[in-house]
Amino acid sequence: MTNRTKVAIGGVVVGLILLAWIPLWLFFLVVIGVPAVAYFTLDSSQRRRLRRVSRRQIGR
Repeated sequence: MTNRTKVAIGGVVVGLILLAWIPLWLFFLVVIGVPAVAYFTLDSSQRRRLRRVSRRQIGR
């Protein structure tokens, strides 16, 4: 099993545990809020690079 597979399985397990323990609205707030905060902590050159890489992968 690759490291990526292990991380993906771990993420799913943690997500299911959180879903069972916290209210649904808080779960969605975390799922949407954490990546948004992480994106806004990047500086402008890092955001530009991230958008460029994302666009390039979409056009594969």
